[in-house]
Amino acid sequence: MFKQSALRVLKIEQQAIEQLAQYIDDSFEQTCELLLSCKGKVIVSGMGKSGHIGNKISATLASTGTPAFFMHPAEANHGDLGMLTEQDVLLAISNSGETSELLALIPVVKRLGVPLIAMTSDANSTLGKFADINLNIKVEKEACSLGLAPTSSTTATLVMGDALAVALLDARGFTSEDFALSHPGGSLGKKLLLSLQDIMVKDTALPLISPTKTLRQALVEMSQKALGMTGVVDKDGMLIGIFTDGDLRRVLDDRVDVHKTEIQHIMTKHCITANSDMLAAEVLNLMQQHKINSLFVVDKSGYPVGAINMQILLQAGII
Repeated sequence: MFKQSALRVLKIEQQAIEQLAQYIDDSFEQTCELLLSCKGKVIVSGMGKSGHIGNKISATLASTGTPAFFMHPAEANHGDLGMLTEQDVLLAISNSGETSELLALIPVVKRLGVPLIAMTSDANSTLGKFADINLNIKVEKEACSLGLAPTSSTTATLVMGDALAVALLDARGFTSEDFALSHPGGSLGKKLLLSLQDIMVKDTALPLISPTKTLRQALVEMSQKALGMTGVVDKDGMLIGIFTDGDLRRVLDDRVDVHKTEIQHIMTKHCITANSDMLAAEVLNLMQQHKINSLFVVDKSGYPVGAINMQILLQAGII
């Protein structure tokens, strides 16, 4: 019983979304052009379920390069309409096109000369007639078995809002870096904005040894600092090589004497390094490109100032 009801809902809403394709027409093009040229903000408004959907649409627009926010129409009628300026565009959502709280805004909107875009299922409704552009969101029926609860209609409205946001995103040439700037607390923001300097190991936590130290001494340093590697520095502190867990497996296969072999004879010279002003995402890409699990961070002169490995990147949420 429950499964049958759920599958019926999915089928009806899927059909509603498919039918939206016919409404991606000249009105949609005109809406995109108007929103793209808007010098102020896109103010989204709607009551009830349309209001909830409108809130999400405004948030999606704002996060994808189109400045927008939601204005509750009931509150707008009691002072919040002051949010609206002549530079803005009003996107009013009402399935019926007869929502009284939205209709009450029309005289002020027209007096200000603010462009009005309606999202309704009836272009001949009051809201549709007064709108400069009407985006059709009509569906054949609601998924609710009573035909009353907004279900298919709100889904169609949400999808139309997403279509607008993405069309504008593409038109603006909005990039993932732009997206990250408006999502600094999200995982994408971390990936794109977090600096290597913020997460790298440094100072006394750096595993460093001189070239004349033995392999056994190198292993002690690697074990204590737990980065899966140790750097090899000359008498001036310049990084001249690296020895990693992978190098260890290689030399053990060659039956190297861990007590007598100096690290300078088995280290990897000309190792891959990063600089501290790189973004963590850049370093991850560098490590993946060269198939390495750790590397040192050096300054412009080649002195080691930090170190990073995959585990640190994972803990920082970069991976």
